[in-house]
Amino acid sequence: MEEVKFGTVEKLSKLNFKARDFRSLSKFDGASPPSVFIGSGLKYPLVNVGILSPVEKVDDASVFDDPKNWAKDELSITDVLKLRENLLNSRFTSQVTDSRLNKRFTEISKEIALSQRPVSVEIELKSGVNVGSNPDRILTPNGMRAELKDVKIYEDVKIDTKVDRAMNDEVKANEGINFLYSSGINEYSLSKILSVGVLGLKKDKKMVPTRWSITATDDIIAKELLKKVRSYQWIENYEFFSGEYLGNQYLIFLFPNVWSYELFELYYPGSSWNPGKDMKASTDSEGYNGRTAYASNCGGGYYATRLPLLEYLDSIKRQAGVLVIRLETPSYWAGLGVWVVRESVRKSLGAEAMRFESKEELLGDAMKISKEKYDFDPKIIYERSTLLRLYGTQRNLNQWF
Repeated sequence: MEEVKFGTVEKLSKLNFKARDFRSLSKFDGASPPSVFIGSGLKYPLVNVGILSPVEKVDDASVFDDPKNWAKDELSITDVLKLRENLLNSRFTSQVTDSRLNKRFTEISKEIALSQRPVSVEIELKSGVNVGSNPDRILTPNGMRAELKDVKIYEDVKIDTKVDRAMNDEVKANEGINFLYSSGINEYSLSKILSVGVLGLKKDKKMVPTRWSITATDDIIAKELLKKVRSYQWIENYEFFSGEYLGNQYLIFLFPNVWSYELFELYYPGSSWNPGKDMKASTDSEGYNGRTAYASNCGGGYYATRLPLLEYLDSIKRQAGVLVIRLETPSYWAGLGVWVVRESVRKSLGAEAMRFESKEELLGDAMKISKEKYDFDPKIIYERSTLLRLYGTQRNLNQWF
């Protein structure tokens, strides 16, 4: 493993995990980051529940599942893949409603997912380790998997008192998530908590496959933020942000208007989701009242983009219409999951906004910047955008006066 950018990860290079053959591994002591993976590959309501852990002891296992710090410390695609390929998914089969029962493996998995810090575990496997992972737009890849025979936790698990309260209060899952988010618990932890089936009314509690829990968490938080954002005054000027992370380039346009949101994703040939020779694209959008149907074209990326947009508007106490263009370039050569989208948008919004007095100035300067910075002409998006077409034909009250 090459040296990477934050301290604990550097120490992992000395372990040289990949030099070992784990196919005959049957028992080991490790530490979960903490992380539990609920797979959706079986016929629902059956799921695979997996405890994720490196197969050797490390000083701080949290680095194996820490997207916020990966982005903060500018880890490369190779850095992240090397961390993830050394994680073992030790899994067992369960019914989603088993979260209501006191089954031992399920209870241990819940403890791990709820823990505030890495959990020391002893893992015993039924079978040999399978190596390799399938790329996915939403999920962060895991490198190895095996069937779990037994698991033990070797320490007291510390659970946040606010999480404990949300678990035991008789409230709906979305209310629990919004309470915890407002208490400072981030969406990465919340999606894990949602996935292991501890939130919601007692009669409704059930495990949620990880891919669903990630998007559901983004959506639940965003809808609550949107209630506030729709009550704010419009931004005063037209604003433009741009940024890039791991080969994902973003152009973000904000218009003084009521909330609306339109996303265009363009996939260059040779990027992770486009092995062909022609550019591919997808788009989804919503108006003032949001969406009722799933954004099936852009999928989880739509919701991962929308959350930081609404976080930004809530932070400045303003409302706006938002157009986002994502350019997935060949530099993004391996899919790492939807966290890349979320953190790329946050990085872009963290830069200083360019402000303009008119839509024409905004679109003109943004076109120049896009051509110079990213070698991309957004004219085709301008012509196809429903949001821009709407803003071009509607007149607001200020214009009438």
